[in-house]
Amino acid sequence: MKKICGKILAVSISEKKGEKKNNIDCGLFLENLGLENDAHAQADIKRQVSLLAKESIEKIRAKGLDVNYGDFAENLTIEGVDLPSLPIGTRLKVGQEVLLEVSQIGKVCHNRCNIFYTVGDCVMPREGIFAKVLAGGEIKVNDRIEIAD
Repeated sequence: MKKICGKILAVSISEKKGEKKNNIDCGLFLENLGLENDAHAQADIKRQVSLLAKESIEKIRAKGLDVNYGDFAENLTIEGVDLPSLPIGTRLKVGQEVLLEVSQIGKVCHNRCNIFYTVGDCVMPREGIFAKVLAGGEIKVNDRIEIAD
């Protein structure tokens, strides 16, 4: 039996890399590609989908910054899972059919992007994670996210 770990708070998409993403109610995640029509969707790369926890966003809000889901260019904003603690290779079942595999924890920002200049800080390099899509399907707000057996 799978352990319910958390839930999806936002699904977000953008046309260009390095910018805030817009929240959508539901997104189609394509196997070995990512979120359909998102700037980061690309076959055979490690960072097809980005995830960030509400808890990480709250840390930035505590500094007095007005930030929202998608402002750090994350595709999925979740709550209830300590994302940076997940080992690479961890499989996450999201909703009814999507299976993601953690492929990278955090990232190196060589240049400060629009997000940093707009928000004043970017938590994604420290606490965001990236995943590949092993099995595609729809992900919508309030879907469960579980660590797969």
